Amino acid sequence: MSGLEPGAVPATSNSRADSDDWIIPDAARLESLAEFAAGAGHEINNPLATIIGRAQQLLKDERDPQRRQMLQSIGAQAYRIRDMIGDTMLFARPPKPELQSIHLSTVTESVLSKLAEQLGQSNCQVVTSIPADLLLRADPVQLSIVISELVRNGRHALQPDGGPIQIRAASDTCGNSRIEVEDHGVGFTETERIHAFDPFFSGRQAGRGLGFGLPKCWQIVRQHGGQIEIKSPPEGPTIVEMLWPSP
Repeated sequence: MSGLEPGAVPATSNSRADSDDWIIPDAARLESLAEFAAGAGHEINNPLATIIGRAQQLLKDERDPQRRQMLQSIGAQAYRIRDMIGDTMLFARPPKPELQSIHLSTVTESVLSKLAEQLGQSNCQVVTSIPADLLLRADPVQLSIVISELVRNGRHALQPDGGPIQIRAASDTCGNSRIEVEDHGVGFTETERIHAFDPFFSGRQAGRGLGFGLPKCWQIVRQHGGQIEIKSPPEGPTIVEMLWPSP
């Protein structure tokens, strides 16, 4: 698939002739992983809260500079684990979407504004082709997370040289919108194709940041009644395509 041209009306996913080339999430497997992640996250959070609390308590009365530095390091690493657990729980038990009719272009512009410094440092330019009147039925915070994660993945794929990331969208005739995020960085290896939507898996050593980004996107898109798929041959480009309900 070559992607959406501006103003084009995309075909439905069922009409795709090259479906074998697309990475389609295994919903049953991901649901099992979500159950595991939810249980593990809950169990880890309890002792983690104790570690953070005790480190803070000891730090209040500690006067030795070296010991203070050690306690601060313990606290910082514990908070880092807490952030990881937050990602885990967002994948495993995302909050119910607060749906409203929102303009995709407005949400996208807001996300890109927040990522502008990171994108600039990586020499990445995001080019958008989104009709100004295109409305989605979505939770604006969760939609922002999806767009942000996909743009970040594109940025990682384009390192170290940078390049363009394209975001395209158009309405179809079935009451949905098709959204594509494309980069021309390194594509997925065979291992990354197999584990693309798995939590805890990262292909960042090969230039692409995966981790919890794609699992979170899958969970959010699914909760909105949509679909997400990826096309990424080893030589690139990578296209993440979402079918998202319109109001």
